[in-house]
Amino acid sequence: MPQNNAEPKFEILHMPPENTNSVLVTCGNDAVIFDAWGNVADWENLLTSRGLQLRAIYSTHGHGDHIAAAPALAEKYDVPWYLNSEDDDLISWSNNLLAGFGLPQIEPGYRRPTDIGADTIQILPGVTMDVIETPGHTPGGVMYYFPDFGILITGDTLFRDGFGRYDLPGGDANALWQSISKVYELNLPDETYAVHGHGVDSTIGILKRENPYFK
Repeated sequence: MPQNNAEPKFEILHMPPENTNSVLVTCGNDAVIFDAWGNVADWENLLTSRGLQLRAIYSTHGHGDHIAAAPALAEKYDVPWYLNSEDDDLISWSNNLLAGFGLPQIEPGYRRPTDIGADTIQILPGVTMDVIETPGHTPGGVMYYFPDFGILITGDTLFRDGFGRYDLPGGDANALWQSISKVYELNLPDETYAVHGHGVDSTIGILKRENPYFK
């Protein structure tokens, strides 16, 4: 991922069991997590070992492989966890997926997320992002775009060579195609670095050349 020599920093993390591309954004000792997958203890160890103070958690959508550690981390560090409210019903549904990975269940009394929708937000000093609503893979899917850093976190709406499935609860093929077209029509710079929910990363230019659905 392209880096600025100074803070802030963006890192793609593969927390065990390796499955999802989580993103850690830091500015000095302050940290924000995008798509907090994996075990809570692993995140706690990472934050402690690096002396980081967690400030917030953001999810691209409500599937378990993107929110596994979010409720417990939000509770432990008393920070907000942001998820579009259209995906609230997917949280408990996701426990079947977590069980398949041998991860703890999200308990009924979990820390509730705060709704997030289309907006421009400063998440850390010097780090501003645009929230882009991209339903289809799930009803409340969003992408996060950082114009000052040329980075787009796509979640599972869009992959380097394809798109997210729409046959799970709340999925909608027509909404997904519209969301992909919406992002295409934003005409982001070709060098914009795209971090996908799974698999290898890409750029907007690569997506235009290699993904036949990105149009």
